Amino acid sequence: QVQLEESGGGLVQPGDSLKLSCLLTGRTFSQYNMGWFRQAPGKERQFVASISWLGGSTFYSDSVKGRFTISRDNAKNTAYLQMDSLRSEDTAVYYCAAGPKIRGENRDADDYSYWGQGTQVTVSS
Repeated sequence: QVQLEESGGGLVQPGDSLKLSCLLTGRTFSQYNMGWFRQAPGKERQFVASISWLGGSTFYSDSVKGRFTISRDNAKNTAYLQMDSLRSEDTAVYYCAAGPKIRGENRDADDYSYWGQGTQVTVSS
């Protein structure tokens, strides 16, 4: 059974950086595409970024492109989301997700089979 555990969330000020981690256990990490989504209070869950199973392809939402970087270390079974130049509108619970090894941008929540519990990111002065 695949389990995902996010870490690295917290309270930061606008303009600061934060790096989220997502550890996958229970299956072979390199067999999964990985994605990050977020959900702000009162809003629907939205796509943030995705990375293919070997890390060769990455995709971003327009709202984070140029500020966030998704990466993965298959030797450590971990995906990362480096968040720079954070804004108040980035405040949300961030979820990592794992999906089957298929080609595509994987921007939809339905592209993923497993989800973490989420980690809170709050950007406030």
